[in-house]
Amino acid sequence: MSIRPILTAPDPRLREISKPVSEVTDELRALMDDMLETMYDAPGIGLAAIQVGVPLRIIVMDLADKDEPPQPRYFVNPVIRDPSDDLQPYEEGCLSVPDFYDEVERPARCVVDYVDYNGNAQTLEAEGLLAVCIQHEMDHLEGVLFIDHLSRLKRERIMKKLKKERLAAAY
Repeated sequence: MSIRPILTAPDPRLREISKPVSEVTDELRALMDDMLETMYDAPGIGLAAIQVGVPLRIIVMDLADKDEPPQPRYFVNPVIRDPSDDLQPYEEGCLSVPDFYDEVERPARCVVDYVDYNGNAQTLEAEGLLAVCIQHEMDHLEGVLFIDHLSRLKRERIMKKLKKERLAAAY
């Protein structure tokens, strides 16, 4: 396992739409292991493959509290269905938009169909933080960042700061 670099906005690769996975192979499991290690190192609670430069429909996450043992989850080709009509506001952040947090409203509950680490089809009913996290990470698979859910003014302000930081880091 190895830690991979995480892409940060405004990197144009974050806007790519990820491609479906045809089969869960040992190579893909190694990618998922790297993604999980990268996420833990960052530290974060979720990571999409595109965030490490791989445009495949793969997500890893772990919502365990710090005093709990790790509870890694792997989602290959996830599809959300039956999102609830009631929305839940949640303060979100993102490893690809470092140091910025803001409230985003998303469906409070949803059902997710996916393939797991071993290639088995699964269905999960998600609510609360799990529902928020899966929807946030699935946005990445569509080339969407959480800041795209904010007002244009907030989004432009954040992007301006990120570009300025990137320029400063280049020197």
